[in-house]
Amino acid sequence: MFGWRVPAPNEALLVSGSKSASDGLPFKIVTGHGAFVLPVRSKVSYLTLAMQEAEVAEPCVTQQGITLQVRAVIAFKVGDDQASIANAARRFLDDQGSMPELVGRVFAGHLRSIVGSMTVEDIIRERQKLASEVLDASAPEMAKLGLVVDSFQIESISDDTGYITALSQPHVARVNQAAQIAQAQADQASAEAQQISARAQAQYAQQTAVAKAQYQAETDKAQQLAAQAGPLAQAQATQQVLVEQTKVAGARAVLRTQELRAEVVAPAEADAEKVRIAAKAQAESIRVQAEATAVSNGITLERMLVEKMPEIVAAAATQLSGANITVLEGARGMNELVAGLASQGGAILAALRRSLDTGEAQQAAGGGAPVAQQSVNGAIGSEAAL
Repeated sequence: MFGWRVPAPNEALLVSGSKSASDGLPFKIVTGHGAFVLPVRSKVSYLTLAMQEAEVAEPCVTQQGITLQVRAVIAFKVGDDQASIANAARRFLDDQGSMPELVGRVFAGHLRSIVGSMTVEDIIRERQKLASEVLDASAPEMAKLGLVVDSFQIESISDDTGYITALSQPHVARVNQAAQIAQAQADQASAEAQQISARAQAQYAQQTAVAKAQYQAETDKAQQLAAQAGPLAQAQATQQVLVEQTKVAGARAVLRTQELRAEVVAPAEADAEKVRIAAKAQAESIRVQAEATAVSNGITLERMLVEKMPEIVAAAATQLSGANITVLEGARGMNELVAGLASQGGAILAALRRSLDTGEAQQAAGGGAPVAQQSVNGAIGSEAAL
């Protein structure tokens, strides 16, 4: 519509030359809505209310005399109230682009002043405190200019002398030392973990090898037992056969011993018994005959024995010929046997002679026949011993 003006949301409409101005201002301020402006009688101007930015890069000398390069950023705008718009319009309406430069200068002056009252260490440690003090110091001046500061941030602090770097060296060294210690501990922990893992793997491998060896040994043992089962069974069977054969051989030996005893020993013992019985009977017969002859006929015992000796020897020879007696050395052995019998007969005769002599002496003394009878008995006993 002709004569109707509407400002943008971030602008203020200034109408001058109109009688509608109020609050003692030479212009009317319109924000947030439109206004009717007479084309000839009034003049329309626009003041930006948008956010603007100013930068500060100033060399600042600290309390210690060290020059620091401080860079900061200021975010500001024209205030939304009527007084701030009026102040800003009077100062910047014709040259609104100069506001960032002016704001930067204002903050640079306060920044140098506040940095000069602080040490480098304080500035580094308390950067936010520095920004707050600069902002507070600049606030009255910014209000006179109709500006409002939304933010003041210090971007960087540096020096050409290396003071800040020197200050950081001990800390850097401690940090590096701590980092190296941490890295060494981490490496040690990693090495220990690797060693533990290696030992665990070696132990597992050893256990696996032992288990495999035991399994292989059991398998080999089972195979050997299986391979030995046949020969072992055969050997056991053979051993049992030998045991039975030994038993049979023992039984056969016992049987053979019994057979030999029945075939050889028993007949020999029977023959010997026959010889002893025959000799004893013969001796008893001779003794009886001798006693009878000596008593009844008065024949001397010497003559009787001499006469009977051939019969005794013949009877003994007859009995020996029927006995199952083994004679060594053939005819020589038999001759020795007969000679032995003859010699025994001679011994018997000598004994009888001595007995008779003794008996005669006793008879002369009144002893009688009993002495002669005892001599005969002794002689006969000697013959029976043959």
